[in-house]
Amino acid sequence: MRRFAPALIGFACAAAAWASPALAYEIDPLTRQPLDNALSVRVRPQAVAIPTANASLNTADPLSASAVPQMSAIAREQVAYNGPYGAGTIVVSTVERRLYYVLGGGQALRYGVGVGRPGFTWGGVQTITMKREWPDWRPPAQMLRRRPDLPRYMKGGLENPLGARAMYLGGSIYRIHGSNEPETIGTAVSSGCIRMTNEDVSDLYTRAKVGTKVIVQR
Repeated sequence: MRRFAPALIGFACAAAAWASPALAYEIDPLTRQPLDNALSVRVRPQAVAIPTANASLNTADPLSASAVPQMSAIAREQVAYNGPYGAGTIVVSTVERRLYYVLGGGQALRYGVGVGRPGFTWGGVQTITMKREWPDWRPPAQMLRRRPDLPRYMKGGLENPLGARAMYLGGSIYRIHGSNEPETIGTAVSSGCIRMTNEDVSDLYTRAKVGTKVIVQR
């Protein structure tokens, strides 16, 4: 099967809060039907498209050039950046649903991301404490209480909700990670993690080091 199950949408990341009513979702994680509360996304000027198809993957990777790339409507771009953070910082705007990797010199790479649905959003400063390629998934206890039908363990791979790469944020339950549902990028359906296409998260993975500062803005 192409994906583990549509019912996994929004449950790849843990959260301590109870889930919001279904009408709070922008894309219903069970029916996969769009709802009517999408937020507008700011488009910044001076954008330069950056190729995304498997640019960061080696030939031994399941997403190598021979594989079908994930498609997302949000292209990776190099954009003007005049924020206060220095080169090498990751800045996530949950309102824009964009992640910025600051390059310095007034420039940043901008990626489309999926963010936490209502009731699962958060903000603050974290650092990347661990990085993993094709991570395994073990839903935490609070998630299993909400969804006892979920698997207790899922091996890393193309069907895994964590996708190709994961960067773990401090001692929190959150990650920046890939996804097996690229159509959810740009929406608010996760349980608090920052999700990206597998190609984009693989590109970011090569740039961000352990110790990288991550600013999450609500």
